[in-house]
Amino acid sequence: MKICPYCAHANREGELFCEECGHPFVNQQGVATTQLVGEDRAVYEQRMAWGTARFDSQSSILIRIQNQADPIKLAPKDELMLGRADVRSEWMPDLDMSSFGGAELGVSRRHAAIRRGENTLMLVDLGSANGTHLNGQRLTPDQPRVLRDGDEIRMGKLVFHIYFK
Repeated sequence: MKICPYCAHANREGELFCEECGHPFVNQQGVATTQLVGEDRAVYEQRMAWGTARFDSQSSILIRIQNQADPIKLAPKDELMLGRADVRSEWMPDLDMSSFGGAELGVSRRHAAIRRGENTLMLVDLGSANGTHLNGQRLTPDQPRVLRDGDEIRMGKLVFHIYFK
């Protein structure tokens, strides 16, 4: 049995990629791993405790940007645009990452969107230049992924966590 270091899914021996999340089983020497033990396993078991994906009509979004003291509270709407403001075209996203070093960290003007579905939120990369990552996995542009309470999002090199309140 091979435990995925990313999602902790139990996979069959000999698999090179996790059957659940697609994470590659490769260590630093390029050899497929077997099983995590000790401290490594404890770190990845924390990832098993993913939060809920349920986002109801009374919920709000809390964003905690890495290395920033104060969280950002967002009121939910059908679509929240994430990116950087552009004064020339008068473009203003719902969450402007400019003041958090967005330009220096590779955040596109129209980088990603959080779309509200039936009791869930979805994250969509909008074809950004430096990509959007959800819990370490790069998103394919224009393909929505379900967000869970506590997920880590990386836009370019800007990292933040999303929480449902």
